[in-house]
Amino acid sequence: MSSRDLTAAKARIFKALGHPTRLGIVELLAQGERCVCEIVPRFADSQATISRHLDVLLQAGILERSKDGVKMIYRLAMPCVLNAMPCIVEAIRKGTRRATATER
Repeated sequence: MSSRDLTAAKARIFKALGHPTRLGIVELLAQGERCVCEIVPRFADSQATISRHLDVLLQAGILERSKDGVKMIYRLAMPCVLNAMPCIVEAIRKGTRRATATER
């Protein structure tokens, strides 16, 4: 894979994570696999909308799914995507502190 192709692949992953609902789904699945019937009630969106979000995450390779009877079970295929979260949260907190200090 060329450097350009690798950069494009990474961008697709970040784009898939770029929606609050999709990021919430990934954070939920970090706690363990879930049936779509357990995912939908956690969010304010319809089942159809959640299914579209799940498909985006599947296409990006972030999730994988399997069938258990009639249930579709989703799990993280790429749990490492959450490794950056502590760094991001800290940066957000620092930015908030800076903004508050500047307003004084």
